[in-house]
Amino acid sequence: MHTIKVLAGGFLLLGVFLIFGRWIGGGAPSALAIAASCFIPIWLIAAGVNLWVGVARAGYSVADEAPIFLLVFAVPAAAAGFLWWRFSRG
Repeated sequence: MHTIKVLAGGFLLLGVFLIFGRWIGGGAPSALAIAASCFIPIWLIAAGVNLWVGVARAGYSVADEAPIFLLVFAVPAAAAGFLWWRFSRG
């Protein structure tokens, strides 16, 4: 259940980035592409913090948490990469 909440948080954060990108950039597709590309390193840090919490606080091993980290990072990052690709073409 925690993984689903973290994934939902990732998509919510991506939405916030896109809203601010649209607001700051005046709705230009290039501004949305920049917002999507800025999301990826921030989400990598957030997913890393989630990994650390799982290892340090919840007692899981790194081997147990690594696949969850990959899932938690990759799904929203892939969506952001797709959006970056779509908006950078226009």
